[in-house]
Amino acid sequence: MSLSMYQASIPVFIHMMGNLSVILDKAAAYAETKKIDPSVLINARLAPDMRPLSFQVQVASDMAKGCAARLAGIDPPSFPDTESTFPELKERIAKTIAFLKSVNAAQIDGTEERDVVLKMRGQETRFKGQPYLLTYVLPNFYFHLTTAYAILRHNGLDIGKADFLGVR
Repeated sequence: MSLSMYQASIPVFIHMMGNLSVILDKAAAYAETKKIDPSVLINARLAPDMRPLSFQVQVASDMAKGCAARLAGIDPPSFPDTESTFPELKERIAKTIAFLKSVNAAQIDGTEERDVVLKMRGQETRFKGQPYLLTYVLPNFYFHLTTAYAILRHNGLDIGKADFLGVR
């Protein structure tokens, strides 16, 4: 049996966004226990020229919902990128997951050859559906999830691979 476009995208996004939500719960508890202002973690970066934790969560969300919408041929929901607290970041994740759950397999399967056009830095970038998912969205999605994880781990949060993978 082959892997469908739906199977390679929506369940993966839902699972990993759920894992990120659990990690954010742990980060909020860590901040409270250690008497750290939560904004310190939310604004933390791995390097001065990198974006903070909040941005990593926002882009992971954008990658997942944007991919689902573009492959399904519908408009992605727009979120304002103003989250500055753990509850706000978790709400964004919850809204992303709810949107992903509203997209069904019939909307995604068979989109391997669908034209996807992105406007990035004032230019159009064109993809077919399958390369868009496999060589653009999934690598970006995992990059931002991994960076969020790494920021929190670097700041002392006791999380490991099992947390990232959602092995509970």
